[in-house]
Amino acid sequence: MAQLPGWLGTNEDDDDLSPFQQQVARDLPHLDAVCALAYELWPPDEGLASAYLGGYADDDVITSFAEQTLAGREKAGEIVIPVARWYSHVEQEKHRLASEWLSLARFSLADEFACGSFVIRHDDLAAGRLDKALPVTTFSE
Repeated sequence: MAQLPGWLGTNEDDDDLSPFQQQVARDLPHLDAVCALAYELWPPDEGLASAYLGGYADDDVITSFAEQTLAGREKAGEIVIPVARWYSHVEQEKHRLASEWLSLARFSLADEFACGSFVIRHDDLAAGRLDKALPVTTFSE
């Protein structure tokens, strides 16, 4: 199954995307063709897989990392983000982090209300530093 980043390739209307996501989509001139090719080569699954190896880190994981990174930078006094601009900054940080992190494995937990995954930075994987992988659990309820 092709695993594209979160909102990418979901055929959502531009109105459903954040301004930052709209800009990224405009900057990718062949987005529709790339998504169509990915889904042709790796069709969506039928829910039979219990685990996925590789791919993009889950959107919830990247969102959490982005929020933690920005909050940490604010606490350290590096940046000041007005409350009204918080989500815009989170979107930009998510975009940056999505290019740094990838999923080693993602799987549903027994109760199906939670997912587990192992994520790692690209440079750590390339250097064989698997001890740098992070286990992450996300809950749907």
